[in-house]
Amino acid sequence: MDAPIGVFDSGVGGLTVLRALTARLPEEHTIYLGDTARVPYGTRSREVVTRYALLCARHLAAQGIKMLVVACNTVSADSLPALADALPIPVVGVIEPGAQAAAARTRGGAIAVLGTPATVASGAYQAALRRLAPLSSVLARACPLFVPLAEEGWTDGEVPRLVAERYLADLRRAGADTVLLGCTHYPLLANVIAEVMGPGPALVDSAQATAEAVAQLLRARGLERRGDGARHRTLCTDVPERFHLMAERFLGRPVDLVEAVDLSP
Repeated sequence: MDAPIGVFDSGVGGLTVLRALTARLPEEHTIYLGDTARVPYGTRSREVVTRYALLCARHLAAQGIKMLVVACNTVSADSLPALADALPIPVVGVIEPGAQAAAARTRGGAIAVLGTPATVASGAYQAALRRLAPLSSVLARACPLFVPLAEEGWTDGEVPRLVAERYLADLRRAGADTVLLGCTHYPLLANVIAEVMGPGPALVDSAQATAEAVAQLLRARGLERRGDGARHRTLCTDVPERFHLMAERFLGRPVDLVEAVDLSP
C-alpha cells in the first residue's frame, strides 16, 4: 500500500522513532508532525493532552496515512484509546512495544525504566511491565536533564556522563539487568547510559521496539509498501527553522524542508 505512515510527537523527541522506522522500513513513505507550538505535553492535564493529540492525529489522517504512530510517551500513556476510537486506521504507541521488548530481555532481575517526570508519574510503563514481567521488580527513574542535553547535542563527554552518573548510580548498584529508555530523547544518550550502567544490563530502546511493532502490524494487515523512492515529509506547528536544525541532528541525515502547519480547530 503506497500511503504513508504518520508519526507525531509534541516536539523533536519522536524523531528517534522516525529514525528507527525508516531504518527498519526503508521502503515506507512517512509524514512526521512535531507540535512545537504546544510543547511540552507532559505538564498538561490528560484532557488537554488528548485534545492536542486529536488535532495532530486528524491533521495527519487528512494527509491519507495508512497508520498512525504516536511517538510520544505522554500521549501513549494518556490518550491512545481516544485516538484509536477517532481514527479508522491502526494506531501504535511507544509504551506497549517498549515494555514488551524489556520483558523479553530481562533475565528475571529488576527492570529500570528511565523517563521524564510526567512519564514516570503516569505509571504507564510500570503497569505494563507488571503485567508482562510479573516476576521482575520495576525501578522507575525520572531523568529530566537528559532532554535538554539531547536537544543541545551534548550526548557525549564529561557533562552528560556526570548527569547520568547522578541519575543512575543507585540503579547500577541495585543490579538492574534491563534498562528501558522510556523517553524518545534518550536513545541519543544511549552510549553514555550504557557506559554508566556497565556491561551487565541490556539496554532496550523503545523507538526500535516500536519500529518492529509497526513492521509486524503492517505485515499482518497487508499494508506493506513495495518499491523504491520512499518520500519523507516533515511538519511542525512553530519555529520551523529551529526544528529543521534539530531534525537533522536527531535523524542523522539532511532534511530538505520543514513545513509549518496550523492545527487550529
